[in-house]
Amino acid sequence: MDDIVKQALAKWPNVPDCYGWLGLDARGRWYMRDDRTQAAGPFPEAKGSLLQHEKLIDFIHRNYEADEAGQWFFQNGPQRVYVELEATPLVWRLAADGSVTSHTGKPATVEQCLLDAQGRVYLATPLGLGLVHTLDVGLAADAVEQGRWTPAEVQAQELSARYGFVPSPAARHATPS
Repeated sequence: MDDIVKQALAKWPNVPDCYGWLGLDARGRWYMRDDRTQAAGPFPEAKGSLLQHEKLIDFIHRNYEADEAGQWFFQNGPQRVYVELEATPLVWRLAADGSVTSHTGKPATVEQCLLDAQGRVYLATPLGLGLVHTLDVGLAADAVEQGRWTPAEVQAQELSARYGFVPSPAARHATPS
């Protein structure tokens, strides 16, 4: 977490959390979701505006993590901006040398490879569960063929419960306990 964010948290500890305003798609792209977009429907049906400002995206990446309930958020100064997920909290990029990096730029080691009925490849790592980027599925197939990974079948709808992440913190927040 950035030092400036830690300072803001100390200065303003009681800023309310923000829900529904930021989405992460299955290719690791961020979307800003204003009131009109949110009223049009849930993410990803109503995605919003694609973020393209590199410094803002880098800031989000450095300050992106999960809370104790498995809800992923971006710590924006003193405010937690909870993220709506199209698929998983992380999107993996693979390299020809076998390395695995999250969409946020963090390297990871693969603990488990999973394959769903639609042919999507997921990797479980110490950082969390993520979907392999569509452009890198060929490299994942190479890893399987080389015997580095053995995919286990999985039902996509079971992933959030199995790996402890919340796809829609906004929906969870809106539902009375």
